[in-house]
Amino acid sequence: MAGSLPWAASDERYHPVMSFLAVLFALLLEQARPLTEHNWVHASMRGWVRWVKKSLDAGQHHHGLLVWAMAVALPALIAAGLHLVLWYYSVVLTFVWAVAVLYVTLGFRQFSHHFTEIRGALERGDELAARQALATWRRVPLEAVTPSDLLRQAIEYSVLAVHRHVLGVLVCFVVFWVMGLGPAGAVLYRLADYMAGSNAARRGRLQAPDELMPSESVCGVAARAWQLINHVPARATAIAFAIVGNFEEAVANWRTIGATTRDPNDVVVLLAAAGAVNLSLVGDVQPEGSTSARAPELAHLASLVGLVWRSVVLWMLFLALLTLAHSVG
Repeated sequence: MAGSLPWAASDERYHPVMSFLAVLFALLLEQARPLTEHNWVHASMRGWVRWVKKSLDAGQHHHGLLVWAMAVALPALIAAGLHLVLWYYSVVLTFVWAVAVLYVTLGFRQFSHHFTEIRGALERGDELAARQALATWRRVPLEAVTPSDLLRQAIEYSVLAVHRHVLGVLVCFVVFWVMGLGPAGAVLYRLADYMAGSNAARRGRLQAPDELMPSESVCGVAARAWQLINHVPARATAIAFAIVGNFEEAVANWRTIGATTRDPNDVVVLLAAAGAVNLSLVGDVQPEGSTSARAPELAHLASLVGLVWRSVVLWMLFLALLTLAHSVG
């Protein structure tokens, strides 16, 4: 309530009703008026991260910690601080702040048009258009990719996009909200993801003359922090996929992960999604002993869409149950 801090009383530490409505309003707003891919909010975020790295990255280990703290942790602390201040003065402003943060950190519609374009091209039999759409989305050349591998990459990239831009953000938002820190979790998750991803992308391609190459220290700290922050959200997403999909296959895939060079959190999400829609993945994310799943087919794209929406509905039901339990209790 206005005039009392979130930790002042156990029944006011967090408001499930407000968190549920904030998520609902943000999802509806994002569907109705999605931010463009190159919007000023995300441009400002990228500019802030680049400025911090350019100003503070001197290559030493403590510089990596400092860069991450300034680029990621500080904005999250500011988001939490604003939440506490607004909560003290106005519940309405607190709610508006939560919706605004979720609106700019969620990205359902920011990547869904890529998926729709790829799916439409493949259904028309236009492999070249699908290849170009996926290359534009991933920002990497895909001339040598086979048709089956093209479909597999589209599925994998879509699954990870759903996790990182929707389900993972919601999990972090709820966890930090329960702790009385408002939408700080959504900010932390989004910036940590961007920090780790942008560093990996830059070190994996040729640099422009005016582009800053992140140091090994910054890359290492960002990657380790991202794995830690994404550990619980990745498993929450995997559990959601299992519940709304083929539970037995999803859990079996998850429990039989083989050796891989990829991010283990990504592998957990991919294998759970694959099991949920009876899909066989290849390469270094293929579960050991998996024989019953099918190779990627066009039908799996439609199955993936259904899996995603059922997972979102499941999370909304979970928040609704929290709200009901809080009201009854």
